[in-house]
Amino acid sequence: MNLEILYAFVLATAALAFAPGPDNIYVLMQSMIHGVKSGLATVFGLMSGCVVHTSLVAFGVSVLIKQSPFLFTGLKVVGAGYLLFLAYKVFKGNAHIKLGEGHVPKKTYKSLFVQGFFMNVLNPKVSIFFLAFFPGFLFSDSMNSVWQFYILGAIFIVVSFIIFAFIAILAGRISIYLKQHKNTGLVLKWLQIVVFMGIAAFLLLK
Repeated sequence: MNLEILYAFVLATAALAFAPGPDNIYVLMQSMIHGVKSGLATVFGLMSGCVVHTSLVAFGVSVLIKQSPFLFTGLKVVGAGYLLFLAYKVFKGNAHIKLGEGHVPKKTYKSLFVQGFFMNVLNPKVSIFFLAFFPGFLFSDSMNSVWQFYILGAIFIVVSFIIFAFIAILAGRISIYLKQHKNTGLVLKWLQIVVFMGIAAFLLLK
């Protein structure tokens, strides 16, 4: 078992969770407008959806590994290319973090959980990202690959949940800070670019 790979996975996951995206921005808005519990309900739904994507990747890629190490290597190369493409999209995108724009309707905690779950499960980009991200962080030559993917999925969910919950609990302070420090969006944008490029390099050089 290579613990250094797991440490790298934790750091990459944390950086990605902090970087602004539709999920954490939505959590931030729910918490700001309707309270922390609404934000947390959304977080629980989003993280539950990750279990589905983890299962799809775990069983699909594990079959690929058994069938052909060559195809698995090809998958990692394609995954690295996809991550570089994401870095390029972030680079070309706007660094401004939009807050308070549009109406965020009040919903029950159950409906927020369900919405967060389906927001995640029905987003094909999440599966594609997991497919690009997870295979490069398999950390053991002896452990069954399905178990390794589930361990990576669990780490991803726990780390992301902690950071998203932090965003929900401190939503008011975070929004004030973002409004007062306009360059924060630019810093987070470049953090995201560096993380995507770093993971891509890791996949290609491993």
